Amino acid sequence: MARSIYIASPSAGTGKSTVALGLVASLTKVVAKVGVFRPFVDSRDADPFLALLLARSGSSAPATGCIGVTWDEYHADPEEALSRIVSSYRALARDHDVVIIDGSDFTDVAGTPELALNARVAANLGVPVLLVVSGQGSPEDVRSSVEVSVAEIAENHARTVAAVANKCPAAGRRAVSEAIAGIEGITTTTLPEIPLLTAPSVREVLEALDGELISGDAALLEREAESVLVAAMDVSHVLERLTEGQLVIVPADRSAALISLAAAQASSSFPSMSGLVLNGGFSVAQHALRLIQGLGLPLPVFTSPLDTFAAASTAGSLTGELAHGSERKVDVAVTAFEQEADVESLLAALEVEPSDVVTPIMFQAELVERARADRKTIVLPEPDDDRILRAADAILRRGISDVVLLGDETAVHTRAAELGLDIAAARISSPGDPELLETYAAEFARLRAKKGVTLEQARETIQDVSYFGTMMVHMGDADGMVSGAAHTTAHTIVPSFQIIKTKPGTSIVSSVFLMLLEDRVLVYGDCAVNPDPTAEQLADIAISSAETAKQFGVDPRVAMLSFSTGTSGKGADVDKVREATEIVRSKAPELAVDGPIQYDAAVDPTVAAKKAPDSAVAGRANVLIFPDLSSGNIGYKAVQRSSGAIAIGPVLQGLNKPVNDLSRGALVEDIINTVAITAVQAQV
Repeated sequence: MARSIYIASPSAGTGKSTVALGLVASLTKVVAKVGVFRPFVDSRDADPFLALLLARSGSSAPATGCIGVTWDEYHADPEEALSRIVSSYRALARDHDVVIIDGSDFTDVAGTPELALNARVAANLGVPVLLVVSGQGSPEDVRSSVEVSVAEIAENHARTVAAVANKCPAAGRRAVSEAIAGIEGITTTTLPEIPLLTAPSVREVLEALDGELISGDAALLEREAESVLVAAMDVSHVLERLTEGQLVIVPADRSAALISLAAAQASSSFPSMSGLVLNGGFSVAQHALRLIQGLGLPLPVFTSPLDTFAAASTAGSLTGELAHGSERKVDVAVTAFEQEADVESLLAALEVEPSDVVTPIMFQAELVERARADRKTIVLPEPDDDRILRAADAILRRGISDVVLLGDETAVHTRAAELGLDIAAARISSPGDPELLETYAAEFARLRAKKGVTLEQARETIQDVSYFGTMMVHMGDADGMVSGAAHTTAHTIVPSFQIIKTKPGTSIVSSVFLMLLEDRVLVYGDCAVNPDPTAEQLADIAISSAETAKQFGVDPRVAMLSFSTGTSGKGADVDKVREATEIVRSKAPELAVDGPIQYDAAVDPTVAAKKAPDSAVAGRANVLIFPDLSSGNIGYKAVQRSSGAIAIGPVLQGLNKPVNDLSRGALVEDIINTVAITAVQAQV
């Protein structure tokens, strides 16, 4: 059976969801199969938080198999319900290494103290309890809450192994930590108060106020409303009370206040509001509406029929839930848990043993840790794409790398503020910066002098963001570049050929995809750059791919793929692979390599035993070199789509300094992964 932990709270509002989500994320870094289980849900049809936990755990278990009972089923027959909870949990645990059990949410007390009920369930499951309490009281009160809760859990025959005091105010967190540290027999840790995690989205406020959007960017409705301000005072006092991410409520007939707030939002010297509510059911003055629309503000502006008191009360009482929150909110929660909690002690309390296999989540976590260990600076030349800004926010928050964004500083900061992002730590450079432009243009003209490039031509070329970013890497003002979200592959990588050029001893720039399978990582090359490499080039691709594999923790065993294995095949195509294999052996004698070899013989031990019984690579290959671009591109896409493998790449190799290309359809997480890869490449 799996090692499990039951997360429970003595009251509502402790932030138990943050702890559950953070613990799941932390466990997936060291354990292959992490399961999640909810003993009590409101409905079997939809449980948003369970869906979020499942997505983060990487578990393939269906949601229906991760549920104990509904509250209606519990009320109908509590004893039968308990039996069903135990049975469902045991069935799930058999297929997982660790199971996180997320206790009830205080949605249905029904006369039974929920902590006692959760303790009773934990006792019947035979699993220990991780207690989550509010850290917002005095240190003595928080300690008392933990001690009383531990006693109540014990009275119900369960055992508490750890306690988390969550939502601790910054000023009192140390004192709370010291107060609970002395509780005998349990591991303790604290988490800070993060207002963003409980803030509702602007969309949630709009719906709660029966609002109608009349102006602004609907995409910004997903931004959190971090506080509420009622503009019932003189506008000068309203303006001095504005804070970042604030939702402002103003009666729709207060034109002067409305115009002043619109002007403040347009100004870079005022905080960026998350939304503007025009309440009271009044018609908005046409001149005020015309001004807002004329300014082109993306700020969501919506009307509400509610009076000021009702609108303020409703908006102020809303609490945003992680299950319904933005990806940014979820990421903030996970990052805060990983950085602020004593995760190592919590995992030790759970007696978690690391897995030998490497899952996609484990690989990506290791990638981030390696990037953090020797922090580099990565330039992102496309900040006019919201995905880049969202990725930059996450990269800086997770500490993956330092970031340089290319563009107009005011425009970049304005859009980031509109999206509710924090990129204050990013450096913003303009391709039009006179000093850098002249320096970079002179160097580019020197590099391309044999091609007849003049200084004036160089000045014009360097103002292109791809060239400017590449030159920044070449000159040592950044360690690597990631581009392609809004540009073609050629637009991204051609400047690197002209400026950065290939490593000494390498004849060709190539690429690999890191193929994250369910339990291991394979490296495929070249799947994106070279249509028909020669034998010499294919050998260089293989050596470069092996070096890339080493960079990312894969001990390379290289298979030079062909349509035949060993000496069975004849013809120019197989001869090329045979020659390339011999060149690899000559250039890198320490490298485990075999070829020509068929794909099945390369990766399947059973087939290898028949086709290549004497090979040290066959059946265990993890670096697979395709003979041409056609087979490589088809191969990686076929495996990706048929097996569900995660394909990270293309990762460019062979350059003096790292530059990597993004798919124009890249997701934010794809961008983050590519930046982490580029940062690791830059560490060499």
